[in-house]
Amino acid sequence: MKRREPIEIFSLSFLDIISCAFGAVVMLILLAKNADQGEYNDAGQVANLVIALDGAEQQLQQLQQALKQSEQALAQAQAQGASNASQQRALEAQVARAKNNVQQLSDAASGLEQSLIERQRAAISAAQAPARDDEVGGIPVDSNYVVFIIDTSGSMKTIWPRVLTTLDEVLNNHPQVTGFQVLSDNGDVLGGSQLGSWRSDSKAQRAGVLRGLQHWSGSSNSSPVEGIAASLKAYARYQGDLALYVFGDDYTGTSYDAALAQINRLNRNHGNKPIARIHGIAFKRHSGASRDMIKFSTLMREVARQNNGTFMGL
Repeated sequence: MKRREPIEIFSLSFLDIISCAFGAVVMLILLAKNADQGEYNDAGQVANLVIALDGAEQQLQQLQQALKQSEQALAQAQAQGASNASQQRALEAQVARAKNNVQQLSDAASGLEQSLIERQRAAISAAQAPARDDEVGGIPVDSNYVVFIIDTSGSMKTIWPRVLTTLDEVLNNHPQVTGFQVLSDNGDVLGGSQLGSWRSDSKAQRAGVLRGLQHWSGSSNSSPVEGIAASLKAYARYQGDLALYVFGDDYTGTSYDAALAQINRLNRNHGNKPIARIHGIAFKRHSGASRDMIKFSTLMREVARQNNGTFMGL
């Protein structure tokens, strides 16, 4: 039997294989090392990247600044638009007020012209007056029952002595009446009497009323409508022989038509005739025609015209 030769493990072929394998491993290690570091291993390229990054950040800041400026410009444009709209509304309101003032001045001018005509007529009548005066100063004085309705608001207190002087003069234009009474523009009796009663006419009674009013400290709302209505309700039974004198400087109501309709309704009897003459006397607190006087004059001029009375501005 032929004996087998022993096998050599570390033969030349084995060493070749091991050498090739080792070479392959070294090559792989070298390739792997180059791949990890790549092109970033170059310092110049890294510097370029840093510069590019800084440039991008600067552009971003510039864009953010531009965006902020655009937002501010938009906000300013919106605010300017709102301001223009506000200015337009203010101008429209000014135009409306100017138109209203023109209308009121036109009414006042008309009232003053009417007052002038009545004064001229009074002057002519005074020269030709018969023995018994039924008209004094343009105001008919043919009534035996007289009610004075006086605005007692704060504005009238500044001219109170002139108001009392006028009251005295009007009383003197009625040398003798059967009864008289004095109310506030709210319809309250000024003094100790009650609404519906009369003060007897005498020199002492007239003087006492004037003395009591010198220190009057009440107040009211500057609207003659309430006083006129209260007088017509309380004294309507004296129809045809009743006169109301309304003293004032202002009308705080909001509607002329409603006030006039209420007064005319109360001052009509079954024959649709006025129950009382209603006169209006407007007082000026300043030179020229103030807005307060214009409102009062506008109302009372028409009330007097429609109720057989006379309107005068003092």
